[in-house]
Amino acid sequence: MRKQGKKRAAALALMIVAAGILAGCAKQTDFGKDGTITITNVSYDPTREFYQEYNKIFEDYYRDTYKTGITVVQSHGGSGGQARSVIEGAKADVVTLALAHDITMIEKSGLIDSGWINEFEGNSSPYTSAIVFLVRKGNEKNIKDWSDLIKQGVEVITPDPKSSGGACWNFLAAWQYAKVTYQGDEEKMKAFAADLYKNVSVMDSGARGATTTFVENGQGDVLIAWENEAINTVKEYPNQYEIITPSISILAEPSVAVVDENARKDGAEKASEEYLKYLYSDKAQRLIGEYGYRPSNKKILAEFSEKFDLNVNLCTIDDFGGWDAAYETFFADGGIFDEIYAN
Repeated sequence: MRKQGKKRAAALALMIVAAGILAGCAKQTDFGKDGTITITNVSYDPTREFYQEYNKIFEDYYRDTYKTGITVVQSHGGSGGQARSVIEGAKADVVTLALAHDITMIEKSGLIDSGWINEFEGNSSPYTSAIVFLVRKGNEKNIKDWSDLIKQGVEVITPDPKSSGGACWNFLAAWQYAKVTYQGDEEKMKAFAADLYKNVSVMDSGARGATTTFVENGQGDVLIAWENEAINTVKEYPNQYEIITPSISILAEPSVAVVDENARKDGAEKASEEYLKYLYSDKAQRLIGEYGYRPSNKKILAEFSEKFDLNVNLCTIDDFGGWDAAYETFFADGGIFDEIYAN
């Protein structure tokens, strides 16, 4: 009996120690008193409405699947600025940014494990978009293609590539048009880009700010925009705007990744992985289409064929040697954007 009593006492002691360890661990996580976990998604400007709805269906899915509550906090801004804020210490368990290079910057800081781009399907891009023009109903300046954006008297609105991922996509789409038009003559291509940016009257820090400038503040004749921003603006303001698809655009591939270092510290690594993985579910893919992004699932994309111009001539980031090469060439300090913008 004494041996049994000693065993029970030892077991009880171990349970107390284990409980103490778990309690200590809990302090290092983002679990609430009721066991609900909180994760933070740091994203870029135009995704805020989509993620507001996505978070609801994901929270339901996670609770039903794992019998644990979860709350998702979201943050939005220019993609480049958002990436820098994470590097500087802003809380983020996942990032869903406008371009892969912004996530690569976070990876280089040590917060994201290498190989993140292969963690999820399609180079970790659960949705794509394209770059289009948004004009006011009637299209008074008769804007049809990139060449119309350099005409005298045309006021262009586009954000700043130094802070906005969408702006980088905009620039590259325009550059590809110039490359085709001028048959690779770089001096003529630079002159075209310089003329375009001379017509830019307001250069906001992010894509949503540029939309606000054009739509709510009434500035500019044309907004160079994410396709999803243009679609949702036309939906919100019927009979006030129209979308112009240029002859050449670019397949914009927003990327997602777990911020591994932060998620591990928060005890939220599994939940963060599930959050991004569920973006590829049929339910989430259809929600993606409803909010104007192109689903990565080709079958579901086909369900939205009336919403998107699936025949548009799209170049890709591979045409520029990938994002690392493109960023260094065009957007790094002293790159082509600085050169043409200074002239």
